[in-house]
Order: sequence, then structure tokens, then C-alpha cells
Amino acid sequence: PRSAMDHQPKFFENLSGTGKAIGVLTSGGDAQGMNAAVRAVVRMGIYVKAKVYFVYEGYQGMVDGGDNIVEVSWESVSSILQVGGTVIGSARCKSFRTREGRLQAAYNLVQRGITNLCVIGGDGSLTGANLFREEWSGLLEELAQKGKFIDEDAVKKYAYLNIVGMVGSIDNDFCGTDMTIGTDSALHRIIEVVDAIMTTAQSHQRTFVLEVMGRHCGYLALVSALACGADWVFIPEYPPEEGWEDSMCVKLSENRARKKRLNIIIVAEGAIDCHNKPITSEKVKDLVVQRLGFDTRVTILGHVQRGGTPSAFDRILASRMGVEAVLALLEATPATPACVVSLSGNQAVRLPLMECVQMTQEVQKAMDEGRFVEAVRLRGRSFENNLNTYKLLSHKKPDAELPKTNFNVAVLNVGAPAAGMNAAVRAAVRVGITEGHKMFAVIDGFEGFARGKIKEISWGYVGGWTGQGGSILGTKRTLPAKYLEKIADQMRTNNINALMVIGGFEAYLGLLELSAAREKYDEFCVPMVMVPATVSNNVPGSDFSIGADTALNTITDTCDRIKQSASGTKRRVFIIETMGGYCGYLANMGALAAGADAAYIFEEQFDIRELQANVEHLTEKMKTSIQRGLVLRNENCNENYTTDFIYQLYSEEGKGVFDCRKNVLGHMQQGGAPSPFDRNFGTKISAKAMQWISKKLKETYRKGKVFANTDDSVCLLGMRRRNLVFQPVAELKNETDFVHRIPKEQWWLKLRPLMKILAKYKTSYDVSDSGQLEHVAMHSPKEAETGAI
Repeated sequence: PRSAMDHQPKFFENLSGTGKAIGVLTSGGDAQGMNAAVRAVVRMGIYVKAKVYFVYEGYQGMVDGGDNIVEVSWESVSSILQVGGTVIGSARCKSFRTREGRLQAAYNLVQRGITNLCVIGGDGSLTGANLFREEWSGLLEELAQKGKFIDEDAVKKYAYLNIVGMVGSIDNDFCGTDMTIGTDSALHRIIEVVDAIMTTAQSHQRTFVLEVMGRHCGYLALVSALACGADWVFIPEYPPEEGWEDSMCVKLSENRARKKRLNIIIVAEGAIDCHNKPITSEKVKDLVVQRLGFDTRVTILGHVQRGGTPSAFDRILASRMGVEAVLALLEATPATPACVVSLSGNQAVRLPLMECVQMTQEVQKAMDEGRFVEAVRLRGRSFENNLNTYKLLSHKKPDAELPKTNFNVAVLNVGAPAAGMNAAVRAAVRVGITEGHKMFAVIDGFEGFARGKIKEISWGYVGGWTGQGGSILGTKRTLPAKYLEKIADQMRTNNINALMVIGGFEAYLGLLELSAAREKYDEFCVPMVMVPATVSNNVPGSDFSIGADTALNTITDTCDRIKQSASGTKRRVFIIETMGGYCGYLANMGALAAGADAAYIFEEQFDIRELQANVEHLTEKMKTSIQRGLVLRNENCNENYTTDFIYQLYSEEGKGVFDCRKNVLGHMQQGGAPSPFDRNFGTKISAKAMQWISKKLKETYRKGKVFANTDDSVCLLGMRRRNLVFQPVAELKNETDFVHRIPKEQWWLKLRPLMKILAKYKTSYDVSDSGQLEHVAMHSPKEAETGAI
């Protein structure tokens, strides 16, 4: 990936919005996180000195005009970040589909000088916006010809309409983006229900058929099936083969015979068979009851999936996209096509709107024509990877059909527990067994390894692990250096040919120590891979670690509750301490997701002047209608400016203006059931790591022995911008600050100015990575194997 050193930063100060008017509207269905996007557009727009208008009730409000189009202030979007749905309303609008309706809408916008529109909605809403843009100059001329509406000067002054879209859709059914706003929150609702059902179903040996949303797209069904280890999933893009009824019943019976007390089947509402006939949840239930006689229940989740508060992921995604949308509008020229702000891997990109819409329509066409392999490929590499991983993990082939490699692979957890570790272990074990290896579990990390706490582990043993928090295998922070001889003995005794380590910074240090010991011990000359798992998200070589998303959601939920606790109390500021060691990821991203006023982190040094400026900023804020403040502090951001010190300073300086409370979140950030993102990320990254091990074992097997002593046989698998990349740990040394246990460069520091801008601080924001309009890339099947999550 390009490092920050590769380019001269380009800041947006020269992108003034003076004289520009931006309208923001939400259209189509609502999705959690839309309000975060609205808030970001409004505040970024006002920040660059543009006028920003709410268009209430979507296109209907644009056609009706009047009080439906209102200029808004900074305070207008206060306290909407945590609210589900859309506060400015959304409505289907038949009149906007007619030229007469669009003529009226154009008149209403020109009256207020609005020539920039930010539309948050699905592909139908965005297609309508693009048509409106194409017709714009013609509409103005028609209004001028009618004489009484607008004059020729207005036609010239407002000659062009710029459109930027953001996709708000819980189905994740829009091509060109890995995630749409609202999808992650919908997965949270589904997984909460599945976790609740699992506890009751286990008591009664039941089969549950869950119907989730997705009329044309199976993303929610597929990812929730992956995240809860469902026995079977039905999605429109990949119908089951002929005779699926028999295959499904055989599989359910086998699982019961293996003492599995619970079966879960997930059905997308648009599920079909290979003849394009619907497969309904009732049909599936009747089949199970008639053929197997199992006690079976149907749960249709319906609009529950659209409700609740947006997840941390959706808030951050929507905030990033909202800011990017305003930048795109400021940079737009008459020649710029309508664009949509998308997410590729971990990067915000701009894509031509109609290219995305056309590819989305191509998917539906492929499905209608029965070209299902093509439909899956058109959905994008993220969808394809999900499907391939689910197929790999959900069904065990009979032993007779499994290859036999005679390789033994050990899996261990190292460091502090992180939610999602168990999902990663499950994926590793099942993929390893599928590849023909014997899989061994090491209990209690390197310390347990040295003591011989190692046992063979089966396919069924890891059933139901995806939703479990903490580490079932047990994990310790102990490094291997003092146990090298004993660990080498255990490797020899158990004939271990490869190691997979799931953990945080200690796991990284442990692999460095083991690879350094290869000169002395041949036992360590085997392929080794690390999968990053730590709430701190401080592992070099990866933008994300398993567990960090769950911790971030805990912080965000807690901040929401804390802010709510002050709703009846005027003028109060909360100081909240987060985990993370010296890494400020949780504090910074938690602040962005919770709408905090400041976040103190180690990576950005601060002094008493900055603390004073923050107190003055909050004092000013208390004079407005927003009379609450939220400040996050990373636990090791400064050894002298402790949480107590900052609390006391704010209390003293705020006397008579606001009072203070403090809260140390502590170990609750490490606990709880893993979020859908962590289950999914842990599962996919671990499956990919195990496939790499298989490849390396074949490459390094010589004369009846595995021997691997090159740098590229000890790797870390990490998410880098848009791709999952295997990197030799020896090469990552140069990128590591070993004293503070953090990477020297961290991608999320670029998002730090967003938090400050949205909290009304003057700051500079590097926009070097944005601004280029890309094209929707079709990936090859090969790319799907190596691509993003």
C-alpha cells in the first residue's frame, strides 16, 4: 500500500463552499446509519462555508417544496448520530417519476439556489437523481420559457446540478461497494436474535428456520449463516442443486446423530430454487417436519432488522462517506458524472453512479436468466469470498472422501482474549480437516504448549464456537523465548508440521522469537502464520484485528447510555477512559462513532494549551442548545495527564458552566459476544490463513520431512487498504515501534480530523487519497481468491 510518505498531502482548505447550497435527502427504505451520514454532510457543508438544506420526506418533499426544504444549522443535527431510521423522513414519490414533478422540484431548488444534491438511498433513488441531473438544464429552460417562474439569469447562474450518492440499504445489494450504510446494523439485529434462539433451542432439541430480509440479494442471509454457523442457507444468487431436499435432510440428520441439539436454517425472503421457483420458510419447515419429524419453528425477522441503533461500523462508515460526499460536490464540474461514494476494502472511493447501477441490474438479469455463477461473480469479490468460505465450513465430507496429507497442524491463542478468536479457531480447524490435515489445539498459549497441553481436535468439537466470546482454548500473554526447548520437544513429540497463532502483539513477538530460534532448533523450521486478534488493533501489517469491532461497539453503546443519562441534567461533560495500551484506535474511532468533542491519544501529543482549548470549546458549546460534552481518553495517552487529572482540570475550569463525571470502561471492552463483523472477519481470515499453510506445507515437504526456514514461511495475514495480504513478520519489524507496541504508521490517524471537524474544531484534513473518480472494476475469479474480505 502507498504509505503517507509517497505523496504530498493535499488539504481541502482551498475547496471553499462559499456561495454554494447543498441539499441533503434520504429516499427509498430507511437504514440505520443514515442519520450519521446526514449529520456528516450538514456539518462538513457548514464547515466549508456552504449553505445546507434538509429536504424532508425525500423526493416528495422536493416536489412539494415549502416547509419541506429548510436551511439547517450546526445544532440541527445534534443527538441524531445514535438514532435509527432517518430523521428527515423518506417517502416513495410517484410524481417525481413524471417530468411535471421534476419540473416542480427543479423550481423549488432554484428558488433556494440549491445546485448540489446529496442523495442517500438505494439504486432506484440514485437512478432517479441521475435522470434529474441529466434533465436539469432543460427543466430550467422550460421554467424560463413559462416566464413567470425564473429568468434567464437564473438559468445561467444555476445551469448545472451536481449529484453525489451514498447507498443506504440494509440488503447490501448495490454493486461497487463492499458495504452499504445499514447492513452491519441489520446483521447485529439478526445475530442478536440467532444468539437468543440458540439458547432456547438447545434446551429442546429444535430446528429453527429464520427468514431474513433480502428480496433480490442474499447478503444478509449468507453473512448471518457464516456468523452463526448455520446448517443450511437459501439465497437468490446461489440456488440449491436438484434434489436439495434430500441433501438437506441427510445433513440435518447427521448433525443430530453427532449430538448437535440445534439446527439453524436461514432463508433469504427472495430465495429461489434452480428453476426460479420461490423457496419459503414455511416450505422448508414443512419439509423438515414431514421427512424428519423434528420439532421445527419458523421465525420471520421482518422489520426488526431495520430497527434499533446503528452499529459503530455504520456510524463511522456513514460519517466517512458523508464527508467524502461534500468534498466530491465541492470538486464537481459540469463534466463530472454523478458519482456514488463507496467502500472498497478499507478505503472510501468515488465511482460513476450509472456504472454501479448498471452492474446491479446485470446481477438481477443474470439471476432471471439462470446464470447463477455469473450473478455471484457480479455481486463482487466480498460476496464471492463469503459464499466460498460458507461452503467450505458448513458441510463435512465423509472421511473416505477427505484427502490424507499426514501433516499435523497446531492452533493456539496468544495474548489477551478478544471476541472472535473462537470463530477463527473453528474456521482453522474445519478448513484444516477439509484439506486433509490432523488438527491439534494448544491450551493456554505458549505456556500451555511448553507443558504439553495439546490435543487433537475434531470437526464437531468446534461446533457452535462462532458466537462465543473470550477464548475457549485459553490464552496467555507469555512469550515463547524462555520455553523454546520445551516447545521444540512438544513439536517433535506431536510431530507438528505447521503453526497457526491467533492473537495480538504478543503473538507477533512470539512468531519473531520462534523464527529467530530456527537456527538452533529444526523443529521451528515449519510454516507459521499469525491471524491478528486484539481489541487494541495495534498489530503491525493489518488495518483491522479480530475483536476491535466488538470493543468499539461496547464503547459506543456505553457512550450512548452515558449521554442519555445526562438528558435531564443540564450542562454536563463526561470523561471516558478506553483500553488500547499506547494505541489510540479505540479512543479515536469510539469518539467518531459516539460524536465526542475530543479524544486524547498517545499518537498525537497534546499539552496543557490543548486541554485549555478543549475546555473553552466546551464552555462555548454549553451556551448553545447542546448542553452535553463527551471526551474520550486512551489509557496510555500521557503518563501525567491521567484520567483523574483531566477530570479534575475540567471540573475546576468548568465551575459554574458545567459539571463533570468520569467513567473507566475497563475489561468490559474485552468481553461480550463477538459482533457480526468480528465473527465474519475471524472466520474468513482464518480460513484463508489455513489454505496458505496447506500451500506452504506442499512447497516445503522434501524427502519425507517439512523444512521451511525462509522469511516468507513465517507470515502475518492482515487487511491492508483493499486486500488481505500475507507479510513475512521479519519484514514488519521496520514498521513497528516495539517500545510502545504499535505500528509506526496507522491508517486511522487520517480519520482523526473528521472527528474534530464534526465536533466544530478548525483543522486540516488530507484528501490526497480521494478526489479521483474510479471505474467499477470487474474482478477475475483469481482475484476473488486473493481479494478483500
